[in-house]
Amino acid sequence: MGRESERGASKKAPARSSLLRREEREKRRDASEVTGRKARTKSGGFSPGGEERGEGGSAVNSNASSVIAILLFFACFWFTGCQSLPRPGTHAPRKGDEIVVAGQFFHTGTPVVLWMDPGGYDAYRVERRFSEFDESGWETSKVDVPALTTPNRYGLRKQVLTDEEVNRVRGGGWDLPLLQDKVDQFVLHFDVSGTSRQCFKVLHDLRCLSVHFMLDLDGTIYQTLDLKERAWHATTSNSRSIGIEIANIGAYASTDKGPMTEWYQRDSNGMVRVVIPARLGESGVRTPDFVPRPARPEPVVGVVQGRELAQYDFTPEQYAALTRLTAALCKVFPKLKCDYPRDAEGKLVPQKLPDEELERFQGIIGHYHIQSNKVDPGPALQWDKLVEDARRLLKRETPAVQEKAATRMMRMGR
Repeated sequence: MGRESERGASKKAPARSSLLRREEREKRRDASEVTGRKARTKSGGFSPGGEERGEGGSAVNSNASSVIAILLFFACFWFTGCQSLPRPGTHAPRKGDEIVVAGQFFHTGTPVVLWMDPGGYDAYRVERRFSEFDESGWETSKVDVPALTTPNRYGLRKQVLTDEEVNRVRGGGWDLPLLQDKVDQFVLHFDVSGTSRQCFKVLHDLRCLSVHFMLDLDGTIYQTLDLKERAWHATTSNSRSIGIEIANIGAYASTDKGPMTEWYQRDSNGMVRVVIPARLGESGVRTPDFVPRPARPEPVVGVVQGRELAQYDFTPEQYAALTRLTAALCKVFPKLKCDYPRDAEGKLVPQKLPDEELERFQGIIGHYHIQSNKVDPGPALQWDKLVEDARRLLKRETPAVQEKAATRMMRMGR
């Protein structure tokens, strides 16, 4: 019994020693964990050394990575919208007031019908617009109309381009900054045709000419070519200019009022209105039941190219549309100044500019400023009204205001 007790006692003693040693190891481990947690707290979770500290750092790094990923996602959404490409076949609507400049759309705040729109006038077409379709092709047209010397009625702005630029854009690849650097004149014409429909017939079908814009009696603007093209409308200024034909029967010697008598008549209330002769057929004016009236009821008499001429003014609708188009062009083309040729006293120059002055001039210009044998846009055009109203738009209207005005006009059917 005693030896067994001794053996039992000797067995219990090592067991207690082993237990004590295990407790001491656990105490040291606990102490190490406390020390590690303190170090991580002080260093933000990145304390050096120790297996436990390493595991804690990995957890913190994982959390930090998650936070960064979330922040990057919201930053992407905030700054770019993280927008995906539109779904195939999605309609891209237009406002109906856009002009096309080097393939890009720009708003004007007034109705514009493009050559690609229903009812538009397409100066890119080779065939005649108003002849019988089977007889409208080039082979027939060049025989029937000797004035049609080429199938194209427009060209390249070659005179203002270097050889390198010609090779770069000859296939149609104009970039906007290059075009903005070349265009610095906006040429105003009256069309002597009375309506935009008749004007396009004369230019395209009969005379082998073109113009970028036509402005009808009701204020509708038609664009027939991208502004990158060189339209044939103003001889020496074609390569640097944009042209517009304003529907108006023209200006005549004061003693010869035949055309004005046919086109301008008084109604039952004694008010002057434009009467489109029945011999011209369809008028093409888009506004239903529109009654065009000149902005001033009596002919305006003035001197152009040294000749006294009489002309009825353009319609208020034409002035409103021309003002917005002028403002838009002056905004898009930095070299196109919103002003007209003036003499030393600041008054309108009513005749052709000397060649050196024409070369220097940048702004809004009449056909008669370019050619001595022309008198358009005539003595009736209110140059100051046009320029001052366009400047007011450029100065005061924000894009949001212009867009609201455009939308309002679209709803009115103008």
